[in-house]
Amino acid sequence: MPVELAIVVSVFNEAANVLPLAREVAEALAAETRSWELVFVDDGSTDATWAAIREARRRDPRVRGLRHARRAGQSAALWTGIRRTDSPVIATLDGDRQNDPADLPRLLGALAQADFVSGWRVTRRDGWLRRVSSRVARVARRRVLGTAVADTGCGLRVFKRACLEGVLPFDGWHRFLPVLVGGGGAATLEVPVNHRPRAGGVSKYGLWNRLGRGVVDLAGVAWYRRRRLTPAALSGEDDARD
Repeated sequence: MPVELAIVVSVFNEAANVLPLAREVAEALAAETRSWELVFVDDGSTDATWAAIREARRRDPRVRGLRHARRAGQSAALWTGIRRTDSPVIATLDGDRQNDPADLPRLLGALAQADFVSGWRVTRRDGWLRRVSSRVARVARRRVLGTAVADTGCGLRVFKRACLEGVLPFDGWHRFLPVLVGGGGAATLEVPVNHRPRAGGVSKYGLWNRLGRGVVDLAGVAWYRRRRLTPAALSGEDDARD
């Protein structure tokens, strides 16, 4: 039988976090009646991340591993995981364990009210650089895109696969996903979630990939939203195929 829920996690040099995260996901979904799988996508790690993923699968067959031959970025890793699954419901988590898997059941329950549910990190547990750059990016997104989404960058999300129809993937795509699916007509919802300090490993974010690249991506998404085609209403149809 097809798996009903896929949890996709992109990891790069997160060997210390793979096994604890797999355990936490299993604990969080202990009462879940749907079948599920946890898909780690190793984005070309140079440490023991792949070995940790294989060990996680040995301990729990619901864990799967996919491995990029070379580093392609978080957006590409998430896209790989999504394309290599076929479940109707998808969840995503960051691999650094700052997202709390215990929030998954609440987000899954909120799918009864929306097509795309994203976490809202009300209290951030980041260093000053990430907090400042995220605050600047949030203000810029609101002004440029006219969106009221409070936290487009939270990696903790649950959504129906159908939301992705018509969404074009690009490098940086994952940061704008709530805006992109909302622009395509999906009903979106934000739910406050826990945010934890990094427990292991090293942050991969710096000034350029948190703020500098975000400005470039923002301009591209603004252009796309203005030029995006949506289905036009019909006033009539004469279907000669009958």
